[in-house]
Amino acid sequence: MRTTDTDPSNDESRREFLKKTAAATALLAGADMAGFAASTAQREEKTTAQLPWYRRALRWGQTNITEIDPALYDIAWWRQHWKRTQVQGVIINAGGIFAYYPSKFPLHYRPKWLGDRDLYGELARAAHEEGLAVLARMDSNRVSEEFYRAHPDWFALDAGGRPYRAGDRYVTCVNSPYYEEYIPGILREIIERSHPEGFTDNSWSGLGRSSICHCENCQRKFRGKTGQPIPKEKNWNDPAYRQWIQWNYARRLEIWDLNNRTTKAAGGPDCLWVGMNSGSVGGQSASFRDLKEICARTEIILLDHQARSDASGFQQNGETGKLVHGLLGWDKVMPESMAMYQAGRPTFRLSSKPEPEARMWMLDGFAGGIQPWWHHVGAYHEDRRMYRTAEPILRWHRENERFLVNRQPVATVGVVWSQQNTDFFGRDNADDLVELPWRGVTNALIRARILYLPVHTDHIERDASKLSLLILPNYGAMSEAHIAIIRRFIDRGGGLIATGRTSLYNEWGDPRTDFALADLFQAHVVKPPPPAEELSRRRTGSDSQHTYLRLTPELKARVYGPKAGTEPAVTQERHPALRGFDDTDILPFGGALEPLRVEPMATVLLTFIPSFPVYPPETAWMREPKTDIPGLIVNTSTKGRVAFMPADLDRRFATDNLPDHGNLLANLIRWAANDRIPLSVEGPGLIDSHLYQQENRLILHLVNLTSAGTWRQPVHELIAVGPLRVKVQLPPEVRAKKVELMVSRKKTSLSVRNGWALFEIASVLDHEVVVVG
Repeated sequence: MRTTDTDPSNDESRREFLKKTAAATALLAGADMAGFAASTAQREEKTTAQLPWYRRALRWGQTNITEIDPALYDIAWWRQHWKRTQVQGVIINAGGIFAYYPSKFPLHYRPKWLGDRDLYGELARAAHEEGLAVLARMDSNRVSEEFYRAHPDWFALDAGGRPYRAGDRYVTCVNSPYYEEYIPGILREIIERSHPEGFTDNSWSGLGRSSICHCENCQRKFRGKTGQPIPKEKNWNDPAYRQWIQWNYARRLEIWDLNNRTTKAAGGPDCLWVGMNSGSVGGQSASFRDLKEICARTEIILLDHQARSDASGFQQNGETGKLVHGLLGWDKVMPESMAMYQAGRPTFRLSSKPEPEARMWMLDGFAGGIQPWWHHVGAYHEDRRMYRTAEPILRWHRENERFLVNRQPVATVGVVWSQQNTDFFGRDNADDLVELPWRGVTNALIRARILYLPVHTDHIERDASKLSLLILPNYGAMSEAHIAIIRRFIDRGGGLIATGRTSLYNEWGDPRTDFALADLFQAHVVKPPPPAEELSRRRTGSDSQHTYLRLTPELKARVYGPKAGTEPAVTQERHPALRGFDDTDILPFGGALEPLRVEPMATVLLTFIPSFPVYPPETAWMREPKTDIPGLIVNTSTKGRVAFMPADLDRRFATDNLPDHGNLLANLIRWAANDRIPLSVEGPGLIDSHLYQQENRLILHLVNLTSAGTWRQPVHELIAVGPLRVKVQLPPEVRAKKVELMVSRKKTSLSVRNGWALFEIASVLDHEVVVVG
């Protein structure tokens, strides 16, 4: 506290006192403002230091050690790189396929370049000296032929008794002593030697779903569990094969729990074994990794999800963050392996990924709540450009980390998913039946700047109060319990959009006699639906037919061509879902539709026009211009608005990228949500928008996906877009007094009208993060 010896009891002294006080107040105010950020940062650092490693380590690095690296590894250089990139944790190869330390287990293979060196131990010690968390990386799935010869009963076998192999390595069986005894022994040894904070494992789940293990361990354990022999071949309709699928999922969870019991017993309660998981639900299914159950039993998720595909785009990374956080919780962290080399298609392990491509993948991940983890293969590179990519991005992350964690998403649209639907409806064609419809819906949402959340079916009731609309994109395999959850959501006034064959199959993929939600859809099947196995063999997503959809009612107020000037036959307005299509009565479709029996009071907005020739052009005329086969039905007789779209425009939009399909989907979403959408972003470009609330402020991410490489990797250069006019609805807790742009640092004006904050962003190159509060 500042003091003075001036006596304020007389006027002159009082004047002098007031002058000094005013000067001191101004000085202190300036000092307070200048020191506010520093003091806040100090308090945050002190608070963060009290957290366990899996809460405080937000930036990670990994140099994936190759066999020859022990002769090349310059630890001093990498220590400086850790500092430059401001990482708080590192992932270091320890054991599994290769032991990078002197293991006491004779079959734990050591690279010949290692000699007597304890490379893993040296790196772990260096990291701990730098104050970094250490995760010991394992790869406990494949071993050498010498190991196989010593323990042939520990390995996965095909139906002919031959061992499964991956290259020159032999694949171990998840039901063998290798997983029960050998790997726990390795974990304990590593803890005794170097005391890592935890463990990760790249290939922990063993043989994938495409192969059946017939070893004695599997035969004995499966029969003991089910009373059935191991299925000889894949047959989704065989109850024993379905049991085999579920049994394999359960076994991976047993391994997860066993490894965590081992590490916690040897290393303490915070020594976690956290495996690795895919950012793709389909990838998780193929590896028997139950993402929901894994998230329920872990404090941190590590994602092995390094690059986009041409079809999914950068936005898939932001979506992955939201999907996994929806299971894990938004108070936990989720580092993701982000390749600094050319990952994806094509892959070049030793060449730098183009900086714009790597940058955009990382930034969209930040928008979805993912934490960065740079990843190199090998400790020495002739292409040194890859070392420069992560540093500025992680520096920005460090400066703004308080806005990037411990926040809750704001969205009123939920897109519903479950891994069981991927398994038992998608089966062997999940990309076509599940992924493409999902991608079409979410791409339409992103394109329209409509906020959404991936919502697991089991969590609908948990999240229902925040949502005005659920979307079920071709969600075929639904249990009676999940049907009841959807009905309760509608009864509370929520909206629903369902597409394709939603609710037409039970949780195992067996066809029902009718849609389980037929009364809401106001439509019924006419002939029995095909078995899911037959759908799985089709490739409808990649096939395009010369079909159309007719908009109803037809509008003939504008007539062009030979009949121009004739009197219009119909002038009534169309439904809001068809807004913007006044100058057409047809839309391109490309898919096929089957007849449905429609309730008399149903409102049909689209009907099917069957295929007709494309070539020669003289034959390109409609043979059947009108049918009563519905493509889109809306229902307002319930408490919430319901739309059922038998026409698979979601799948077609993902495949064909026709703007008509995206516009119609966006119109329909706005109508079914009753326009309860808390964000509007107007301006050019393809923008991925994510909104969060963090106590008394809002945080908006805008990721600019506009580039010549939007749908083809890699991006060569970034293209700025703007201006963007933003309007965001303010929750009661947020009083908008200012708006800050955390990337450009430019000034912008803020106005508040009727509970909405309005501001403009002049330009966005790669991304912008806006803090309102």
